[in-house]
Order: sequence, then C-alpha cells, then structure tokens
Amino acid sequence: MPTYLESERLTLRPFAATEAELLIELDSDPAVMRYLTGGAPTPPEEVRDRVIPGILAGYERWDHDLGLFAAHEKDGGAFVGWFCLRPLREGPRDEAELGYRLRQAAWGRGYATEGSQALLAKGFAELGIRTVWAETMTVNRPSRNVMEKLGMTLTKDIPTPDDMTAVEGSEHGGVRYEITKERWELRQA
Repeated sequence: MPTYLESERLTLRPFAATEAELLIELDSDPAVMRYLTGGAPTPPEEVRDRVIPGILAGYERWDHDLGLFAAHEKDGGAFVGWFCLRPLREGPRDEAELGYRLRQAAWGRGYATEGSQALLAKGFAELGIRTVWAETMTVNRPSRNVMEKLGMTLTKDIPTPDDMTAVEGSEHGGVRYEITKERWELRQA
C-alpha cells in the first residue's frame, strides 16, 4: 500500500479491501465505541459489506487525496486506528471533516493530535481545503481536547442524532469545531 502521509511517529495510508479485520477489531472495543454507539460493536458483516466498500469508493471520489486512512506506528508497524479528512458526499470539496478513531492502546500518547496536525497541514497546504470541521458528543472531553489543541474553535452546539439517543451523555447533544486555512496559517507563523 502506498503511504499517504507521514508524521513523526505515524504512517497514514489507504485501507486495502482485505483489511476489514482491522476495523472489526477496532469497532468491537466498547470503550472505543462509547460515544458512537454506547459501546455496541459494529457488526462484522457491516464492516465487510458497507464500511470497507464505502472507504474504497471515497478514494475514487476524491482522487485518492481525501478519505479515511489507516494509521500505523512507524516503529514496529502496529495498527493504531484511522484518521479521516473528507468532504461531505454532496458537499463542497474545500470543506472537509476531520475525524479519528484510535485503539485504546494508542490513547494518551498524542497520536490523535499528531495525526490530525499532519492531515490539517496536507489539507490546507496541498489540497485546497478552506475549512476543516469536526464533531463529537459534548461529553467527549478527550476528543474535544484534541480539537482545541489543533486550534479549532467551538462554532455551535448540535443535536444528538436519533440513532445515538442511547449513548451516554446524549441528552447534552454534540458540538462542532472548525478551523479555517487562514487561522491555521496564523498558528504556523
């Protein structure tokens, strides 16, 4: 698989059609899925039949520039999770969502910030991205901390999606953070 992006400790690369097991394992951890499904795992058949094909279709849709990418440690090659930088399916290409989902073993090591910083740099400096946004549950303080470390600012509260009302803290809704290319450039100066 070709490398998409490297940071100090991580390599991000496209997922292969044969790598469903990485996502099945990641999404089977109740702690990883806590603020997404209330801890329920993603069914393996859904990963194989819908998630992986959707990831691969995204690479084609966005000329392999944007999408969801597997993250591995440079030292030893361990799979740590995934990062994404991608527009909404019907949205403008210069507005992209930033996302990340990491294995518990990778938590607290700065990987979410490091991988996200690398994606922001690529998106703003090379891919013509104008605005990057990210959303999470209001109560998901670790994810919010990452967004704030990246220089993203809270732009609005968002309602809890109907399919997430059983998730812990869903009564508090969610939040959306954003950073513009101009703000990112100021932080780099």
